[in-house]
Amino acid sequence: MPQFSDDLFLGSAPGAMGTATYPISGTYTGSIATTVLTITAVLQGDPITIGSWVNGTGVTVGTFITGYGTGTGGVGTYTVNVSQTATSTTIYTQGQAVLGNPSPMETGIGPLGRIYTFDCIPLTSNAANICASQTPAAAGNLTLLTTSLLGGKFITRPDNVAVVQLDCPRAVSATLAAGGTATTITITGYDEYGQRMSEAITSVANATTNGKKAFYQISSVATSAATVSAVTIGTTQLIGLPVRVTSGVYISHVGWDTGFTLDTGTLAVADTLTATTTTGDVRGTFSPSSAPNGIRRLVLGLMLPAIASGPNATRIGAFGVNQNLN
Repeated sequence: MPQFSDDLFLGSAPGAMGTATYPISGTYTGSIATTVLTITAVLQGDPITIGSWVNGTGVTVGTFITGYGTGTGGVGTYTVNVSQTATSTTIYTQGQAVLGNPSPMETGIGPLGRIYTFDCIPLTSNAANICASQTPAAAGNLTLLTTSLLGGKFITRPDNVAVVQLDCPRAVSATLAAGGTATTITITGYDEYGQRMSEAITSVANATTNGKKAFYQISSVATSAATVSAVTIGTTQLIGLPVRVTSGVYISHVGWDTGFTLDTGTLAVADTLTATTTTGDVRGTFSPSSAPNGIRRLVLGLMLPAIASGPNATRIGAFGVNQNLN
């Protein structure tokens, strides 16, 4: 569950604050033989879940859990998507777990507020893990990658929509090769709470252009015209926040990697305007000071005001304005 600090309460009242899913991560000792991951020790963190990314020395990039063997979250065996050999090493996992929405908790009549501890280990950014290199001759959809690469895996949602699902909510990028024609590229998909959303990114020749919205699943990528040269679509190190942050003063702690020093990353606060294809993220994003690598841990202490948690909380106060698609 999300973790909240204790507050001083003058009384209690029933309240709720929850999310449909929440990020989980763990550290273990294990090895891989063909498609069988064997966990021999749990060092710290959350249980392993199906879909969790697997990282470690000698582990093939893009490896994730596809099923349980004798293990059900801890010591035991699991199947993975890539056949490989990795001798006993420290294994890092990251995934998503389902949380009841809302998650009941007691809130008081003042001072109202909670701290949400956002904890994740983002994978390395990859400029082509959503769409591999393509040169469209006219306007239309690019082909999504069906072979999972680092930071993206091709799955079918429960509503039968095929998507590339990312390791965590993050902004995407468009890279246009030299000699290309500037083209509007529209990304369509879902956020981490299942809301449909889209973003228009104007590509620039011989450059990578980052988007501003944090996607969790990508269902389509479309160009407005021919690009002349090759274009790829991938992930950036802009990580989507799980709750709305309208000002940096609401961040109580920024931890990155293993150091004690507060990180000097970059916060983009939530865009409170009616969402369109060109507005920013409805909850905000954070870019750490150095590149994610699947090992560095990001921990943000997000202070939730009364509008986000408590008897008078609103959905917009907690999760931002609605995304631009129904």
